[in-house]
Amino acid sequence: MAIISDFQEEENETHTKVTAPPSESSSSLKAEKKNVKVEEDKGKVVGSKLVPNKGNGLDLEKYSWTQSLQEVNIVIPVPAGTKSRDVVYEAKAKHLRFGLKDQPTPIIDGDLFQSIKPDECLWSIEDQSAVSILLTKQNQTDWWKALVKGDPEIDTQKVEPEPSKLSDLDSETRRTVEKMMFDQRQKQMGRPTSDEMQQQELMKKFMEQHPNMDFSKVKMMN
Repeated sequence: MAIISDFQEEENETHTKVTAPPSESSSSLKAEKKNVKVEEDKGKVVGSKLVPNKGNGLDLEKYSWTQSLQEVNIVIPVPAGTKSRDVVYEAKAKHLRFGLKDQPTPIIDGDLFQSIKPDECLWSIEDQSAVSILLTKQNQTDWWKALVKGDPEIDTQKVEPEPSKLSDLDSETRRTVEKMMFDQRQKQMGRPTSDEMQQQELMKKFMEQHPNMDFSKVKMMN
């Protein structure tokens, strides 16, 4: 665990407004309204899951979290003037606990959605008004649906990875990530994964090479 204090926080707040001057065409107005709707959808329920925020995480009442395939970043507002000595922090492979010594109940205390590398995690106080926690994922090919188990879950099909990040990966890792994303989409649509498709192709070739064999009981996925 590492502690970094006095780290400068940078907050960018984006406010989207729609203005429709009399001279604006209806098609232009519709385009602006569509863009606003995309922003408003962040955090809304899609089925039983929520649309992720801009950082592919979720904004909750007591904290917000974002993620990449490699890391999870948590931002927790704290009272002005909070010092390092006021913080209670404990990160284990599958559990995270964070709170303030003068508060009886921890802000976060639960089992993580997936395992992390505790020795590669760190936290910092930003402007003495917020704490930022950086968690390094153990499995760096999966998107988390929630920070801790029991929290509201996001729809990982709505996650928007940055193309530049994917291109920065080495070829083997990139193939693994792309395969994982493809298989995830296939499962959501009830279609065979890449491995299942490969198995089906091998079975078809085998059937063609042995036309006299009985394959009536063989089930092929569509």
